[in-house]
Amino acid sequence: MLEQARRALRRVGPEAAAALVAAGAVLVDIRPVDYRRDEGVIPGAWILERNVLEWRLDPASPDRLPAVGEDIYDRPVIVVCNEGYASSLAAASLRQLGLAQATDLDGGFRAWAAAGLPVAPGPGAPSDARADQTG
Repeated sequence: MLEQARRALRRVGPEAAAALVAAGAVLVDIRPVDYRRDEGVIPGAWILERNVLEWRLDPASPDRLPAVGEDIYDRPVIVVCNEGYASSLAAASLRQLGLAQATDLDGGFRAWAAAGLPVAPGPGAPSDARADQTG
């Protein structure tokens, strides 16, 4: 299933994803909150856990995100998971919805962070000051 999904995608690496985002692509982080809390988030990424992805990004859905407009069909949408597996399946699903430029980040969030691209603390992550306290 994964191989089939990836055949239809033009997967992008971290640097290419950052360039696409700078040019107007949407970056969608589908990782569970625990991963985002523990490892951080990509600034500016839309946070949509995998189980709500399709109906929150589909412009025809009454429950879509307010930021989703008809232009989403024409914009690159780059899905991010932790290591680049679930994101391939999610991007293939978005393509079935008509988001023809949907793809995923090869290597996922961890490849992004390893490339030295911007990462911010995730929700509920301890601040640097609290993390330094030992009790």
